[in-house]
Amino acid sequence: MTKHKSGAVVLAAISKKIYFLRGHRVMLSTDLARLYGVEVRALIQAVQRNIERFPADFLFQLTADEHQNLKSQFVISSWGGARSAPYAFTEQGVAMLSSVLRSPRAVRVNIAIMRTFVRLREMLATNQKLRRKIEDMEKRYDAKFQIVFATIESMLEDEDLPKRGIGFHAPATKSK
Repeated sequence: MTKHKSGAVVLAAISKKIYFLRGHRVMLSTDLARLYGVEVRALIQAVQRNIERFPADFLFQLTADEHQNLKSQFVISSWGGARSAPYAFTEQGVAMLSSVLRSPRAVRVNIAIMRTFVRLREMLATNQKLRRKIEDMEKRYDAKFQIVFATIESMLEDEDLPKRGIGFHAPATKSK
């Protein structure tokens, strides 16, 4: 993994590799292999040798349709000539990779990925709080504006109000 001047740059680069599939935030085996500096084949072999550590909610293989959809979204004709669809690792699956891949680079990459997942969760929580505050304000102001509109409407319907034109009108003078 190339070193950057800022950890924020690394987190931003990793966050671009996190996708939302089947209701989970996931990273693909192709991206993970690149980050870890290993071949995809080696990554998958290490997982297969320790498959009991990767239940279905940690790891799943993309369907042909999901794979095609991702490729078409990013206008990529091929992902390294892979013959099969990549695997998707959920956050827990990526964490479990640290017990399978033990190189110093793998440890550094896993730490960066875990920090990225945590940061994404924090951002989502903040956005949800902000959305709730806006909705509360809308409800509060909607009620106040309903009173204003009701008052205006009643004024428009009130026949007792004098009907005058808009603008300044000089009082009528008596002519002799």
